[in-house]
Parts: sequence; structure tokens; C-alpha cells
Amino acid sequence: MMRSTLLIIIAMVLLPSVAMAEPSRIPAGRAAEVQRAVLSYVQQRTADIGCETRIKRLTISGNPSFPAGTLDYEVVAPQQWEGWGRAGISVVVRKGTRVVGNLTVWVEVEALVDMVVTVRQINHGSVITTADLALRKQDIAAVQGRYLARTEDAVGKKARVTLRPNAAIRSDQLEKVPLIRAGQLVTIIAENERMRITATGKSKSAGAEGDTITVQNLGSLKELPARVLDSTTVLIVF
Repeated sequence: MMRSTLLIIIAMVLLPSVAMAEPSRIPAGRAAEVQRAVLSYVQQRTADIGCETRIKRLTISGNPSFPAGTLDYEVVAPQQWEGWGRAGISVVVRKGTRVVGNLTVWVEVEALVDMVVTVRQINHGSVITTADLALRKQDIAAVQGRYLARTEDAVGKKARVTLRPNAAIRSDQLEKVPLIRAGQLVTIIAENERMRITATGKSKSAGAEGDTITVQNLGSLKELPARVLDSTTVLIVF
């Protein structure tokens, strides 16, 4: 009984190793050609981001054979892949006009870009200042592509959650600071190309700069949508 149990345990340990695919034995020169082709593709795919790209890992499945002579490589990647992070791609190998191979390649790409990060913990509800932030190069894949590229996009906004030190900031973690409170008296400016009218009103909701809120004209008691200009003024364009 003990012998049977021991054999089963040994089998459980060894089977995963047997199931693993053997590493590719592609000649080093051909592997380098494939990697250059993939890197060129990645650089084109990420050109608009302005990042520094590096292939961290590249694995060619199986043991394909390559004919002698000069070969051309065409990279075919999933439409949704943005050129960074991990992906499974195909590399079509041609000699002249003839297809001589179709490789399955697993790749992991590091794409470093300047992004806004915190230099200290920022507590929920705190208004962010320039001193709270820095620009640092980090891997886009580590933040799933969600980051801010300019500190001015965060300064003056309020943290919706507590932000850890040295963490990249996302736009959905921030909110504008309301300039006008609900129930506050405001100056309503109504204007078009020919005329400009001012009136006193009351805000029906809170709003930050640029937000559209509902205000009530205290003279006519009509409620109208208006855009927040500053802490006391809203604008209606008609």
C-alpha cells in the first residue's frame, strides 16, 4: 500500500514537468531576427505614446525550421493589443514571396512613459498640490494604460480615494473641487453676440469650474442651466 502511494506521489510531481513544452531550439541568429522584427512592430504600434519600449521576454513555440538565406518577417498581432504588456502574436516568415513559416510567439513588452505619481500619501478628500506630485518613468502595463501625463491635470483637484506614496494617479481617482455650493447666491451672466444681461440667482446644485449646474433667476423664478465661471458667477449663453 505504501509503495503504491509513493508511486502516485512521484507521478504527480513528475507529470507537470513532462507536460511542459520543451524550449525552442531556434538558432540564435534567427531568434535575434524575430526579436528585431517584433521590436520594430512594437515601436510602430506605440509611436503615438512617446514611450521607451523594451522586450522583457520573447518565447517562440515549438522548434520550427528555417531555410538558409535572407528571410523577411511579418508580425500579426491581435487588434486590441496596444503594443505593451503580454500578448500572443504570430510571425509570418517569408523567403522572397514564398511563406516558409508561421511562428507562434509569446511576448512581454515593457513600455516606459513619464506619468504623474504621488510623492507622499494623499488622504481621501485632500486637495492636491504641486508638492504632492512628480513625473516619473513607469511601465504602462503596470497601470493597465491608465495614467496622467501632466501634473496640471491633477493639481487643484480633490482625491476621491486615499492615494499611496509613489503610486501613479488615474483621472477616475480625482474630482474637481466645487466652487459653488447648492443654495448659494450667484451672479448670472446671460449673453450672446449682441447683448449681455446680469441678474441675481440661486444655485440649485454644487459645481466646479466648467460644470453645468441649474440656477434659479430670483427675478423671474425660472430655472436655467448655467456654466460655472468662478466661485460667484455663472454663464448662460443664449
